Amino acid sequence: MPNFPPLDASVQWKIRAGAIRFQEPGYRATVEDILSSGLATEVVGLLSAGKEADVYLARIGGGPVAVKAYRTYRTSHRGGGAIKVDNMAFRAAFEFDMMRQAWKGGAPVPTPAKRVENLLAMRYLGDDASSAPRLIDVEPEDPEGFRGELLAALGRLVGTGVVHGDLSAFNVLIFEDRPFFIDFSDAIRVDRIGESPWRRIEEARVALTRDVRGLASYFRKFDIAIDVAKETERLVAGIAARAPKKRSRARDAVAPRLEADALEPESLHETD
Repeated sequence: MPNFPPLDASVQWKIRAGAIRFQEPGYRATVEDILSSGLATEVVGLLSAGKEADVYLARIGGGPVAVKAYRTYRTSHRGGGAIKVDNMAFRAAFEFDMMRQAWKGGAPVPTPAKRVENLLAMRYLGDDASSAPRLIDVEPEDPEGFRGELLAALGRLVGTGVVHGDLSAFNVLIFEDRPFFIDFSDAIRVDRIGESPWRRIEEARVALTRDVRGLASYFRKFDIAIDVAKETERLVAGIAARAPKKRSRARDAVAPRLEADALEPESLHETD
């Protein structure tokens, strides 16, 4: 059973109904899943294969989409048991929500389209010849200027309340000369900081330090430095500025007494 309690009832039902697969689906089975889920009407082929998910180029209504399929049994079994499909559906749903939050806020991410089980569809970045290249595979004409553009884009992402958490030149795509962030499986939300805002801000600081270092390592080959500490604190300051302030004590929030409350009872019933 998964270690995520809300999934238990679903998994038990699927076991009884025989709806659980105990082996990793191959290419054809995954294509069938994509088509039957309504995410696409045609699957063109495999775009990339990662450690935890594969990405397919597909079409729906004639338009291209990218479909990310989280692997089930070929994926690490960290924190889970033998039944993986529900865990991967949870991770796909989480990434879809992070992308939607970022996209709604105007951050440069592929537009999320739809999520079904462990599959999620998004805007395809590329053309008929090939998909958009990763940052690691390109050399900008103006590395200095592009550094500023990339850090500004990262600021817009954080401004939407999403911290990527695993940013590097491998999960930034360059499309139409603009950077787009992908792979949000390790992201954290910082717009809903809850009862302990400073604890969440510290979590954001750790994640942002890792993100900025990931970008700094790319620009190092151009002999261009990024002040990791300075950029991290700049981003964290923006998060902290939106954190809820401490509430005043209850006794300070009591409304002042009305003048009538201070009058003697008989003075409220004067006669002519």
